[in-house]
Amino acid sequence: MQLHAFVLHLARAEKRRANAHEVLNNCGVEGEIWDAVDGAKLSEAEITEAYRPNQFEPSYPFGLKTGEVGCFLSHRSIWQAIVDRDLDAGVVFEDDASLDPDVFGKALALAQKYSDHFGYIQFQTRPIKGHEDVLETDGDLCLSVPRVSPVRATAQLITHAAAKRLVKKAQVFDRPIDTYVQSHWFTGQPVAVIYPSGVAAISERLDGSTIQGGKYSVPERLKREVSRTVYRRKIERYSRDSKTLSSAATETRK
Repeated sequence: MQLHAFVLHLARAEKRRANAHEVLNNCGVEGEIWDAVDGAKLSEAEITEAYRPNQFEPSYPFGLKTGEVGCFLSHRSIWQAIVDRDLDAGVVFEDDASLDPDVFGKALALAQKYSDHFGYIQFQTRPIKGHEDVLETDGDLCLSVPRVSPVRATAQLITHAAAKRLVKKAQVFDRPIDTYVQSHWFTGQPVAVIYPSGVAAISERLDGSTIQGGKYSVPERLKREVSRTVYRRKIERYSRDSKTLSSAATETRK
């Protein structure tokens, strides 16, 4: 399988630059540092062209920050590069990743084994919550298909077919990148997960999040928390009923 590594890095995030190069050096795959889209520099027209609320159900309850728009466009540009370069697959990292090379090497080998069945395999940084179908274990490593895909885009393997499917669907988007990928009932792209994967997220050890959040009053925070809880319950229902996920798991077991 022809793999190419992409490490997303925002030019102004200088405190992350050394870490981005360390990830590239430790991942075991030839690749490059990929310039992330700076959401703060996007024009209103550029944002409007890509970001349009209420594209599919369940509706995402919050408006996107410019940083979230830039983050989505950054990942989408890598999907496009995988397609344009006719790569078998890309291994995509964000610049706040940290790798244990030995463990990650095993996780990458396991991901490649199942890449034809899923196309999008996350190297997760946190334990899986809720129901999951375990497909294979290798020592401590576990490859599974969670009913509700985790929301974290720190590291993932994306095949040519998956990238092509996602690019086509995501010309317009209405939610953050990880929540969008989670929505397999809409994208038609199933997601598998490996945990532990040898990948950790260390943004707090670097410079915190590069997607700036707003400051909310107590009533606003409470309102957002209620909206978030309602949305998560809807996600659980849509995930449970997803034909994309059920058909992928069935094909894998054959």
